[in-house]
Amino acid sequence: MGACCTCQRGQNFEGKHHNHNHNHNHHNYYEENNGEQKEIEDDYQSIVGRGDLGANVRLCGFSKFVSMYSQQGKKGINQDAMTVWENFGGQKGMFFCGVFDGHGPSGHKVARYVRDFLPSKISSYNNEISTNSIRWDVEKDDSEADNPYFVAWRDKFLKSFKEMDEELEGDGSIESYCSGTTAVTLVKQGEHLIVGNLGDSRAIICTRDDKNELVSEQLTVDLKPNLPAEYERIRSCEGRVMAMEEEPSVYRVWMPDQDCPGLAMARAFGDFCLKDFGLISVPEVYYRKLTEKDEFIVLASDGLWDVLSNDEVIRIVATARKRSIAARLVVHHAVRAWKYKYPCAKVDDCAVVCLFLKRQRPLLTKSLSEVTELSLNYTELVSSQNYTPNSKIDDGLDTLLNYQLKEEKDPNVVATGLNDGSGNDHNKSSSRHARYLSRRKSAMNF
Repeated sequence: MGACCTCQRGQNFEGKHHNHNHNHNHHNYYEENNGEQKEIEDDYQSIVGRGDLGANVRLCGFSKFVSMYSQQGKKGINQDAMTVWENFGGQKGMFFCGVFDGHGPSGHKVARYVRDFLPSKISSYNNEISTNSIRWDVEKDDSEADNPYFVAWRDKFLKSFKEMDEELEGDGSIESYCSGTTAVTLVKQGEHLIVGNLGDSRAIICTRDDKNELVSEQLTVDLKPNLPAEYERIRSCEGRVMAMEEEPSVYRVWMPDQDCPGLAMARAFGDFCLKDFGLISVPEVYYRKLTEKDEFIVLASDGLWDVLSNDEVIRIVATARKRSIAARLVVHHAVRAWKYKYPCAKVDDCAVVCLFLKRQRPLLTKSLSEVTELSLNYTELVSSQNYTPNSKIDDGLDTLLNYQLKEEKDPNVVATGLNDGSGNDHNKSSSRHARYLSRRKSAMNF
């Protein structure tokens, strides 16, 4: 269990012994009643403490504008973590949301560590940013480069993520040499939305098109190692980007002289064995000015996006009978999709945060039963997409330690092997690598 997000700052942290696997054994939001699920209105139980400047901190559950749910997969302990801070920075109606997907032997600890401390770092800069104190150029408001509000928040995100990674590296109580976490985060302040993304979790928004129909828009980019810019950075730092023969579509980052750790993303907190070889903890930061057409935002770990499309997710959320069950419905749909699409694979962990932008009102006329049929009728999915369940798919692991790679070049990505002709000595050890030899312990033999 990671440190509490506020207990080390002398603030009131009311929650005790929280179930971080989020199986909700003591937070029963549903109970069986004559074969039907009945929602238990215990919203207050999901508030686990007070954050900086009096923010309400949630690790699970729901509120008027938030629905959260996480479910452990079949790979062991749930390495996903999530949090929502309401009245973030002491401002009423301001939100911080984050989903963190851990990987590696201690990934669950890293994810919770970042979950607990990153919001406070960002919040500490909140007083420096005020919509009233920033001078606006009305002709340039829509451009990120010229938007002073975006520029101010981007700098704070970059600084907070950098400090968070440095703090993690210096904390010897958490093994982060071959363990780490992604982070997809957002701050909503009035009509302004700032999204900071690190890794391959994702944020989408549900909005309305010109015909007033609900459509999805992806707010982030899945930062995979085979993206051209990510690949070039990793290669320039002597890291290797290769896909294994049994999963040719999953590109991973490897150390130059070891088949380790096989990280399936290009940016992350932790994973210090790769920080000298192209992996970075610098987030991509995005800005969006919200309008009346925007309905809600969904943040989720890659266990969701591996099996459900953006459009499927917004349809499930939009037709939920109550907002409080929206995230849970999305996760349940994802689990069923996993079992159908990848019957021989282990279901991945899944964490979902839904942030609603307006007071509740019906979004669609279709009933919950109708959308369930639409989203879960995978017979129609197969016929419409010509999709064949893959019985040989891997378990979707984000990290592979000491895997014996075959030095075969992929036609789509040129792999950087032990000798790429550049004259670089790939057997040299970095200073960080040397510092962490004593802390690797059992991680390299995992």
